[in-house]
Amino acid sequence: MLRIGQLTTAYHTSFILRGLDWIQKRLGEEVEWKLFGGGPAIVTSLEKDELDLGYIGLPPTMIGIERGVEIICVAGGHVEGTVLVAKPQFKSLDEMNGNVKETLKQFTSLGSPPRGSIHDVIIRNLLRESGLEDQVNVKNYDWADFIPEAMVSGEIDATVGTPPLAVLCERAVKSRHVIPPGKLWPYNPSYGIVVKKTMLERSHDKVGEFIKLHEEASNLLRNSMDRAAEIVAKVMRVVDKDFILKALKVSPRYCASLPEYYIDSTMRFVPVLQRMGYIKRSLSREEIFDTSLVEKVHREPPHYMELTG
Repeated sequence: MLRIGQLTTAYHTSFILRGLDWIQKRLGEEVEWKLFGGGPAIVTSLEKDELDLGYIGLPPTMIGIERGVEIICVAGGHVEGTVLVAKPQFKSLDEMNGNVKETLKQFTSLGSPPRGSIHDVIIRNLLRESGLEDQVNVKNYDWADFIPEAMVSGEIDATVGTPPLAVLCERAVKSRHVIPPGKLWPYNPSYGIVVKKTMLERSHDKVGEFIKLHEEASNLLRNSMDRAAEIVAKVMRVVDKDFILKALKVSPRYCASLPEYYIDSTMRFVPVLQRMGYIKRSLSREEIFDTSLVEKVHREPPHYMELTG
């Protein structure tokens, strides 16, 4: 039995693997999928030995590693998955002549997924760098699904979050993209495949086979979006194919590899997490990543920044 923690994020390969039953059919493994509201909760579940692996943003993973959770990232998944959207009356970065500070100054309150999530860290860091951390309030939500309602009620002016969240907000309040992912934090590691070290030790080959399926599903998301959207919609049930397709196109940076720019972007979070008080000491790349398996599976150049079809 393989126990996997996943989020509601529609572009994660978890929905492809579930929809096509690849783990059961091709690995011969039964699988138990567990749904969580954010990466920090998955880390906690891994710590309690309730999961074998999870789909997690790298900052929550790093916070867990620093506090002693025996986990490590063995594959990538997506980069630049944090988007900032706002109600239609607010101006975009381009309309503000590329001035990030002036763009952010428009807002009184911003929504974000849970404390310690990659979205939370990125927006709090950006506000600090812009000298606005005391002027713009960040409100965290344990379940990002509640954020569109908060925008409708006027509780928040804007939000950071995943591409699917951006599409939900667009449907709820006709929100618009204000700052694109690459301007918030270039190459930010929106999620990777994180496993318990004991799982890696006792089932090394099985983890490698999982990464192969993960890469194949990433290729499907990138190269056959229409089919991928249909599969994901059938698994999720609560949203339609058009919604999924729109979400997939917001930031189509899908791949399983761990290139240097993915790792370097991750390591840039270390001093930020320390300054925010999320971690007390520095972390080395070897504590966060084990690239040995993905390097065997993914020998070609990374696909993250390729044009998609």
